[in-house]
Amino acid sequence: MDTHFDAQLIRQYDRPGPRYTSYPTAPQFHSGFGALDYAAHARGSNASARPLSLYVHVPYCRSSCYYCGCNRIITRNRDRGRAYLDRLLVEIALQAELFDRARPVDQLHFGGGTPTFYSPDELGEIFQALDAGFGLHAGARDYGIEIDPRTADPSTLRALLDLGINRISLGVQDFDPLVQQAVNRLQSVDETARLVSEARSVGIRSINFDLIYGLPQQTVSRFSHTLDTVLTLRPDRIAAYSYAHLPELFKSQAVMDPNTLPSADTKMALLGLTIQRLTDAGYVHIGMDHFALPEDELARAQQDGSLQRNFQGYTTHGGCDLVAFGMSAIGQVGEIYAQNQKNEIPYLNAIDRGQLPIQRGLLTDADDRLRREVIAKLMCFGRLDYAQFEQRHGIHVVDYFAHSLARLEKPQQDGLVILQPESLQVTPAGAMLLRIVAMAFDAYLSGDKHAAAARFSQVV
Repeated sequence: MDTHFDAQLIRQYDRPGPRYTSYPTAPQFHSGFGALDYAAHARGSNASARPLSLYVHVPYCRSSCYYCGCNRIITRNRDRGRAYLDRLLVEIALQAELFDRARPVDQLHFGGGTPTFYSPDELGEIFQALDAGFGLHAGARDYGIEIDPRTADPSTLRALLDLGINRISLGVQDFDPLVQQAVNRLQSVDETARLVSEARSVGIRSINFDLIYGLPQQTVSRFSHTLDTVLTLRPDRIAAYSYAHLPELFKSQAVMDPNTLPSADTKMALLGLTIQRLTDAGYVHIGMDHFALPEDELARAQQDGSLQRNFQGYTTHGGCDLVAFGMSAIGQVGEIYAQNQKNEIPYLNAIDRGQLPIQRGLLTDADDRLRREVIAKLMCFGRLDYAQFEQRHGIHVVDYFAHSLARLEKPQQDGLVILQPESLQVTPAGAMLLRIVAMAFDAYLSGDKHAAAARFSQVV
C-alpha cells in the first residue's frame, strides 16, 4: 500500500479506535451468547466445507515484560502449566466433535503469552491432539508460533519444524540495552541472530519480527540502531506497534517511570523513521503497522486481492473458519464470534465440567456482515469499488452507506480519502489512518446501533 507520512495529519486524527481484527469488535460480544449457541453454529458450518484455521493460546510467561498488555500469566511453576495443558487437550477434543474431520486445516497459530513456555514434547502433545481431532495435513500449510528468543534455542527450532511449524514470529521490541532494561526484557542481538540463522538453515519459510516504538528510554538515534540490526537480519515480515501506556489497565506498566517515555514529538519521529527505513529497504507497507518483503505471501496477497484480516491480523487465510482454544481465545465460525473464558480458573473449571469454555460471543446480522466486508476491503486494500460490491450484495452503496460516506467528507477535505461516484480510495497520506476511514462505517461507534462501552488504543 502506497504510504505518505504526514505527521500533522496523523496528529490531527490520532484518537482511540478499533484495530478491526473483527467487525463487530469484541466489546460488542455479550454473555447472552454461550456454549450451546457456539456448538450449534459450529456444527452448522460443516455444510460450507470451508477450511479451518486453528489458534491455540498459551498464557504463561516466565518473566514480566513491563510494557505488555496481552492476556498472560507470569509463572515458572511447571505444574501450573501442566494443569492448563491437560485442560487444553480436553478442549481440543470437545471442539473436534463439532467439526467435520474432512475439512482441511490450512492455518495453525500458537500465540500467548509465550508458547515456548512449553517444551517441544509438550507442544507435541498439543499437535497430536489437534491431528487426532482435526487432521493436520502435510500439504500447503501455514503453521506458525510466537517465540521469545530467550526461551528457545536451535534445538527447539528443529523440534518445532519436525512438528510441522514453518513460520515463526520473534518478539524483539528494541535491541537497545537501556530500553531493554527499562522494560525488563534483556535480549541480546546475538541470541536473536542465532535463532534467525538456524531457522533459515532448518527450513523455516517465514520469519516475523515484532517491534514497538514509544517505549521508555527510546530516542530516534537509539531506535535507528535497532532498525539497522533488524534490516541486517532481514526478516520476511515486520510488525511495528505503537506502545500504549495504560498503567491503570495493565499493572506491570506502572513499574516503568513515565518520565522516561518519549515525548509525543519523539514518538511521531520514531514512527516516521520506521516507515522510511523499512520502505527504503524494500519492505511493502501492508497496512497499519505491518510490513513485508515483496516476495512474501502477504505482499503477494495484497497485489492479487486475496489478503484478508482476522484475529490473527493480516492473513492469506481469511476465508477459513477460525477455531480457537485456550483462555481468552476468540473464534470466528460462519456468522458468529465466540470468546473463551478470559481468566485461568473459570477456564479450567469449565473444562472440568466437560463444557466448552465459552464466556461470550455474538451472532452477526446482515448489516454487520455488509459493514464487515467494507471495513475489510479498506483495511486490506485501501479501496472500495462500488460496482463489485453492489453486484455481490444487490444494494446501492451510496444509498445504503449514505451516513458513513457523509462522515468521510472532512477526511476527504483533509486528503485522507478520495470519494468518487464509483469508488472510495484511501490516499497515500491516509494509509496510516486506515482505522479512521474504517470507523466511518462502524454502526456501533456512530450510534446507529446500540453499543457496549469500549476502550480502544490510539489509531497510530
